Amino acid sequence: MKVRKNDTVIVISGNSRGKTGKVLKLFPGKNRLIVEGVNIMKRHTKPSQRNPQGGIVQKEAPIHVSNVMVVDPKSGKPTRVGGASVIDPATGRKKHVRVARITGEMF
Repeated sequence: MKVRKNDTVIVISGNSRGKTGKVLKLFPGKNRLIVEGVNIMKRHTKPSQRNPQGGIVQKEAPIHVSNVMVVDPKSGKPTRVGGASVIDPATGRKKHVRVARITGEMF
C-alpha cells in the first residue's frame, strides 16, 4: 500500500466521492483504510457503562485503498505515488522517499 497514516487523501469512487480527509487507520491485510469524515455509518448501541445514554453512534467505516488517491502537497490535486532514492546530507546514506508523480514533490 502506498498510502500511510496521516496522509491526506481524496475519495475517487463510491458514495463519498470527492471528499477529502486524513487517513486514521490502515488495514494492510484487507487493503482497506479509515478516512476521517468519509464513509460514515450509523450503529445502534445499547446503554452501557462506557456509554450510559446509548442511542445511535456515527463512525467511519473502512473503504478499499483503490478508491482513494493521495493529495499532492504542492498542487492539492490527487496524484499517484512513486519512490526515489535520495542521499541524506547528514549521514551520507541513501534514503527512500515517496514522490508525487505529477509535480515530483517529496513527502
